[in-house]
Amino acid sequence: MPSGRETTVSIPLTPTRSDLYWRRIFTKYDRDHDGRISYVELKDIIESREYDHDLPDNVVEKIMALADRDNSGYLDFAEFVDMMKHPDLKAVFGHFVARYVHSIIPHRDPIDTIDRWTGFHAVSSADGDGTYEEEYSCWPPAICMIIISIAEIVLFCYDAAQGKTDATGPIAQLFIYNPHKRQEAWRFLTYMLVHVGVVHLLVNLLVQLFLGVPLEMVHRWWRVILVYLAGVAAGSLATSLTDPKVYLAGASGGVYALIAAHIATIIMNWAEMEFAIIQLLVFLLLASVDVGTAVYDRYWRHLQQNIGYVAHLAGAVAGLLVGIGVLRNLEKRKWEKRLWWAAVVLYFSLMIAGVLANIFWTSHFETTST
Repeated sequence: MPSGRETTVSIPLTPTRSDLYWRRIFTKYDRDHDGRISYVELKDIIESREYDHDLPDNVVEKIMALADRDNSGYLDFAEFVDMMKHPDLKAVFGHFVARYVHSIIPHRDPIDTIDRWTGFHAVSSADGDGTYEEEYSCWPPAICMIIISIAEIVLFCYDAAQGKTDATGPIAQLFIYNPHKRQEAWRFLTYMLVHVGVVHLLVNLLVQLFLGVPLEMVHRWWRVILVYLAGVAAGSLATSLTDPKVYLAGASGGVYALIAAHIATIIMNWAEMEFAIIQLLVFLLLASVDVGTAVYDRYWRHLQQNIGYVAHLAGAVAGLLVGIGVLRNLEKRKWEKRLWWAAVVLYFSLMIAGVLANIFWTSHFETTST
């Protein structure tokens, strides 16, 4: 076997994909987790095939001698991959690898293909391969949405201690979006820290933690906070233009941005997700129920509610566009790059237009001036 073949593994997929395929097999049979495959562990691999469980020990010894290039008595990961791809050993490992890979990581194209690793035919699946789920991590810890939630609780409790839980306390008056004080620009963001009553606070806390923490575990805190704040800012800008007399409190713009961000990451990582269609339908159902309820209450029941549905809608649009722009895309494709550019350009166009309108469209806000 030439030396070049011994030091180089030809991998037709991306490095991330190849590591995923072979690491899963390597880790499964590295029973003691020491980063090496021993003789006993190698024998377990060979005897794990669904046929021919009676290979003699001398065959295992020959395989070990052939694959163990440094004569250490163990196979490291590089030697293991070379062994699995060695043309002389395909008769032993080919069927095993094809069966294992396609049971754990089904391919996406629903056609009969020749397996890229082993040369065996395999019928592939339309399901995602689960690469996205492999990215969940508890380190660094997902604490960004937790910190924001704690801040909201502390500020609400401060006003509650003053006997004010209806957004009339000193903190609420400083942070709420007040159409009469639009020149205090911080209010376009800080209204997310103000809540009208315990129920309003608890609902927002539960939803933003339930949706935000999983996003942080994959995409990291700074991406999630960008999405969240984009939804908050878009909600206040849109509300100020459509309902210039409305006060605004609550984190609903950010919450809806998180909902839409989940939809964005499903779109951009469709092929890498397990059960992507189910996840997408769940989030679309949540949004549809909320919008449907709002339309029904307003136009059929004629209820007057102090709910900023424009902030919800604007937050969702911002979350979708910013989510496409900043959240991780595990495998970039040409159409996804075009979608990325479209989302970025559209988001900045809408935000710039909203900011300029709030600054220069003075006639629109004259009726709310003090």
